[in-house]
Amino acid sequence: MVEAVQETINFPTEEERILKFWEEKDCFQECLRQSKHRTRYTFYDGPPFATGLPHYGHILAGTIKDIVTRFAHQSGFHVDRRFGWDCHGLPVEYEIDKSLNIKGPEDVAKMGIKEYNKQCRSIVMRYANEWETSVRRMGRWIDFKNDYKTLYPWFMETVWWVFKQLYDKGMVYRGVKVMPYSTACNTPLSNFEANQNYKDVQDPSVIVNFPLLEDEKVSLIAWTTTPWTLPSNLALCVNPDFIYVKVKDNSSEKIYIMMEARLIALFKSDTEYTILDSCLFIFSLVQCKENGAFCVVLDNYVRDDDGTGVVHQAPYFGADDYRVCMDYNIIQRDSAPVCPVDASGVFTSEVTHFAGQYVKDADKNIMKWLKENGRLVNASSFKHNYPFCWRSDTPLIYKAVPSWFVRVEHMVEKLLDNNSKCYWVPEFVKEKRFGNWLRDARDWAVSRNRYWGTPIPLWVSDDYEEVVCVGSMAELEELTGTKVTDLHRENIDNLTIPSRCGKGQLKRVSEVFDCWFESGSMPYAQMHYPFENRREFEDTFPADFIAEGIDQTRGWFYTLLVLSTALFGKPPFKNVIVNGLVLASDGQKMSKRKKNYPDPNLIVQNYGADALRMYLINSPVVRAENLRFKEEGVRDVLKDVFLPWYNAYRFLVQNIQRLQKEEAIEFLYNERTASLSDNIMDKWIQSFTQSLIQFFKDEMGAYRLYTVVPKLVKFVDMLTNWYVRMNRRRLKGESGTEDCMRALESLFSVLFSMCRLMAPFTPFITELMYQNLRHLIDPKSVEEKDSGSIHYLMLPQARVSLIDKRIENAVAQMQSVIELCRVIRDRKTLPVKYPLKEVVVIHQDPEALKDIQSLQKYILEELNVRQLTLSTDKDKYGIRLRAEPDHMVLGKRLKGAFKSITASIKELKNEELEAFQRTGMYHL
Repeated sequence: MVEAVQETINFPTEEERILKFWEEKDCFQECLRQSKHRTRYTFYDGPPFATGLPHYGHILAGTIKDIVTRFAHQSGFHVDRRFGWDCHGLPVEYEIDKSLNIKGPEDVAKMGIKEYNKQCRSIVMRYANEWETSVRRMGRWIDFKNDYKTLYPWFMETVWWVFKQLYDKGMVYRGVKVMPYSTACNTPLSNFEANQNYKDVQDPSVIVNFPLLEDEKVSLIAWTTTPWTLPSNLALCVNPDFIYVKVKDNSSEKIYIMMEARLIALFKSDTEYTILDSCLFIFSLVQCKENGAFCVVLDNYVRDDDGTGVVHQAPYFGADDYRVCMDYNIIQRDSAPVCPVDASGVFTSEVTHFAGQYVKDADKNIMKWLKENGRLVNASSFKHNYPFCWRSDTPLIYKAVPSWFVRVEHMVEKLLDNNSKCYWVPEFVKEKRFGNWLRDARDWAVSRNRYWGTPIPLWVSDDYEEVVCVGSMAELEELTGTKVTDLHRENIDNLTIPSRCGKGQLKRVSEVFDCWFESGSMPYAQMHYPFENRREFEDTFPADFIAEGIDQTRGWFYTLLVLSTALFGKPPFKNVIVNGLVLASDGQKMSKRKKNYPDPNLIVQNYGADALRMYLINSPVVRAENLRFKEEGVRDVLKDVFLPWYNAYRFLVQNIQRLQKEEAIEFLYNERTASLSDNIMDKWIQSFTQSLIQFFKDEMGAYRLYTVVPKLVKFVDMLTNWYVRMNRRRLKGESGTEDCMRALESLFSVLFSMCRLMAPFTPFITELMYQNLRHLIDPKSVEEKDSGSIHYLMLPQARVSLIDKRIENAVAQMQSVIELCRVIRDRKTLPVKYPLKEVVVIHQDPEALKDIQSLQKYILEELNVRQLTLSTDKDKYGIRLRAEPDHMVLGKRLKGAFKSITASIKELKNEELEAFQRTGMYHL
């Protein structure tokens, strides 16, 4: 029996009630049981860390995943949805280091790796309960019981298997490379990690002189924004393609050598200096001391748009410096690095002047030393965009460290080819953001000098000439003769493997995997492939769908593609949705420290999860643009979408109950037997609904959520502000019982279809309405065996026979007339209650006027006018055309010419615009 609907509703309270209903009925698992024999739709969920609470970025990505997987289920697929957890790596270790005041490797050594990892394990799932509560409260259906964690031994074993496949293919090597290095976390980062967190910073900018040996009165001058690298200088680099000058500083009488194009770096005007010589003479300066250092070398990386055109070379603190010094044999691959900075970024005793100082803190003292020793030419500050550690939020340095690498550069073309086989939404991310990143892909440093992670399974001799790569627990047991149940460092670091080459015992290298290597391995590791589920995995790989934020183009999306290309030669996913970032209302990054955004839990508590979901999805963020989060935007969803929708539902139930009470007519809807209405508004709303169903399926099938949601929101407006409002009398029975039944059937049909379309987007409110509306559905018309939840039902099929584009166009014309007349009333301050004699509609298309004529009754009633006059003759009424430029469209296209062209558009005369209407073209 249908229940009366309350006049007021508290959406968050009703959502809590629906959550209990889902839990009692075990609805999610029931969905999976019902669909288990259907075709599988594969979805990979990127694993978050549970060391922090979920933020709006997580909520947004989770909502997109929930919508698409719900849609897939409603489209007839079986969709396993497993939650995953990233458990290893810097986020966990950084928290432990902070809480235990651990400053570096020495502190960990004192504590012992076993105890350190025990501490890490204890906080890994610190916020797991909060995560689960938050995800469930948002209405997302995902399996937490059958989750995967990167710390599970079986997950780690597959990671070993992945690495061994790469090793066996010759894709693993050990090398020294200058890499972005986090001094706070004591570990190098991969190049894509370093690109995740850039900030505008002010750094010291110094010009330093380097006197020539043959004439100490003449100095080359080099510019740097990292004075702390100067104690490690081994050479100077210039560009052979540019002219350098010997120049005298007129005020100090000092003589410098620098690039002619960069004189502005030192002098404000040409009266401040005198050029003594000007030529490409720099070749004569390329001379080396016996050990090869302290010379001038040549390379094209030196630019003419900043600095002095002379770059100092600290090869162990700069990638180009390292490359150039290697080319000139100033350093060798096996030479001991000139690197007087330890893992924490502190100068060692090798540099006596600055020992014990953190590199950035040492800048001032180094500049002081330079000044005291006559080496400082100029000092200022320099504002630039600089990488920060994504975890500790501290500035990175560039430092040479021995690392284990996976070769990537050799397969760039294959990566691009596999990327071309993936379907990206929005499409521009595929070719531009991601494609450009792939084109510049570098070998991937997969090792981390840390403790809490999956150990790299390489056992080596002391000289690194003998290497054994282990690919499974069974293989390790066989090689070591020891039973292994857990692969963390404390359990296997002590295991040795006898050498086959007479080199004694092989020991495991100390490094662990970068946690991005683990998450990139998740398609295989979550199924413990190939040790288990081999057939199941191979039948469902690549994934049908994944989704994450745009920052993952340099993170998870990238590592997934690299590993799947290396392992199987194909992409890891078929379809991917990329969302933008959710920023604070002022456009800044959301910051817990600044408290510049509202707590997501409070937003849900005040407005409900459906409102938050709808606000996020109906925004530019789904087109991979950024969103400035505004609480009033969530509130507006309630006011403009949910309340009108709810009131239409309440109005329907009210009138069905009235019909039952007053006419003793039982309302029971059956789509197959319901009579078709002759009323034009009934035909319109039915046609509009069927067109929407078609559009919805096509666009959702193409993963274009950003086109679907605006249509759904518009549909709510069409239903509530047009159909229901203009047919209230009919729905209340004032036009007779039979007409009332046709109107009620039309409204019920539309609301029921709408609930099924909206169910993936707003799972709570649709369930709320459905649980009452289902009592009005003829059981004979229900195809599903179990119709106990809206989320068990399949999507409605479009009834193409009901689509009438002529009627849809006619109503659209009517709506335009009504809206334009309302604007005129407002301008003339004429309230709707004030009756008007006549409304004149002028349109150049006679067919459009016929459409408007067919809906005259509604126009007269809505506008409170006595007469409707239609005409194609605008001159009769003194109407003149004028053009208004579209600033959004033209601004992007015209750029600098925008102002002049838009001014010309506004000056176009009536006759010119009439010609433009006829031809569709006009030459300015």
